[in-house]
Amino acid sequence: MTLSALFLALLLGWVIAPGAFSTHHPLEAVGTSLASPGGEFWFGTDLNGRDVYSRVVHGARLSLLAGVVAVLISLVVGGLLGMIAGYIGGFADAVISRTVEVLVSIPGMLLSLAIISVLGFGVDKVAIAVGIAGIPGMVRIARAETLRIVNLPYMDAATTSGTRRLTGIITHVVPNASGAIGVVAGIDLGGAILAVASLSFLGFGAVPPEPEWGSQINEGRMYIANAWWWTLFPSIVAGLTVLSVNRLSRGIGTKENR
Repeated sequence: MTLSALFLALLLGWVIAPGAFSTHHPLEAVGTSLASPGGEFWFGTDLNGRDVYSRVVHGARLSLLAGVVAVLISLVVGGLLGMIAGYIGGFADAVISRTVEVLVSIPGMLLSLAIISVLGFGVDKVAIAVGIAGIPGMVRIARAETLRIVNLPYMDAATTSGTRRLTGIITHVVPNASGAIGVVAGIDLGGAILAVASLSFLGFGAVPPEPEWGSQINEGRMYIANAWWWTLFPSIVAGLTVLSVNRLSRGIGTKENR
């Protein structure tokens, strides 16, 4: 868990000040084409002589921010709908739950692709698509947590005292459900980063030469036999990011449950 936190702290530095961590300009040719990793170019160079390490560092901003935006969309919209369904119940619960059941039956990546076909290409569109695709899962988590809270004794007292539904959600449900929902959102962040990278790999996200992990992996796949570093290093960083986010989120969740 400590190593995960340190690695994520390093990534945060890449996002905030990529120039302080990179060794070369990410868009300029600074060496020979497909130079292998060494002292000057830690991750080697790509076909155009650009430093792969610097592009990975600068690509962290697009990849991570897109994942965060996606999770925020699913967290806000899905969390709100789930709380409404669990707290109000009745017709609202039936409509929201049936809609979610239909959407959950569709694979998340397929749903994201369908949304992208409507919104268009680009990292921002990919983030929105991944966020919308994550709403059904968040609704189910928020609804289940809300139902647990609603059945607690103090909620009966609040209802008996005449607390309004909106007030009850804001003052009782949100504070008590935020911990569990936040842990799930943290775990979902890893999946969102991976989904954004996957869609960029397929060509729906960042447009070259803009540095982004998924697009970098896609660019280097045709040269993996002769320039393995071009694909390998962005893949390793993306994989470690997902693992670190999941490890840290699960560690926090374990402490919350003690």
